[in-house]
Amino acid sequence: MEGFEEFDFSAISSGDRYKLLAGTVLPRPIAWVVSRNAEGTVNAAPFSFFNAVSSAPPLIMFSVSAYGSRHWKDTLFNVRARGEFVVNLVPEELAEAMNITAIDAPEGVDETALAKLELAPSKVVDIPRIAGSPVALECRLYKEIELGSNVMVIGEVVHAAVRSDAFANRERLHIDPEKLRLIGRMAGAGGYCRTRDQFTMDRPSWPLEPAE
Repeated sequence: MEGFEEFDFSAISSGDRYKLLAGTVLPRPIAWVVSRNAEGTVNAAPFSFFNAVSSAPPLIMFSVSAYGSRHWKDTLFNVRARGEFVVNLVPEELAEAMNITAIDAPEGVDETALAKLELAPSKVVDIPRIAGSPVALECRLYKEIELGSNVMVIGEVVHAAVRSDAFANRERLHIDPEKLRLIGRMAGAGGYCRTRDQFTMDRPSWPLEPAE
């Protein structure tokens, strides 16, 4: 049996805890969050501490970390101001544009304009979606939870736009992941992965059949 390095999280720095979590919880989906401030300016930013957390009610979450001199990213202030946002999923062809929107821009800058992104109106919320994203989840703020130097934003999905050609079976709502061409976050400052390399396994039924 191979040896292991052991880490007492109560005895290491928050930076080292982040490195271990970000380097081992892989791959992580990316929430490309579009929001709008009180004056109406659009903002876009990617977050990789993100996932779906409930289907009834339909809830997703992303985590905002303390951030420089402004303390929080504009996204959190915008969500608090408007109570709504749109989570777009990131396809390979928009990876570079997503990376541009991660820039530390001054407050009030529209990152979607910097990245030359085309926007489309949402159906329910007053926040646009990214037109090139194959999936857009329109959300209303459900709850926020302060977690030390982070804030978990939980949104209730009120509408979803899924590109028509992403379905393997539209009637059964089966989606073909290869057609989404999504990317995921890996470790390091610039680590990403594609999600097209996959395999399938049938879930076993009880009683478990003995292995041959």
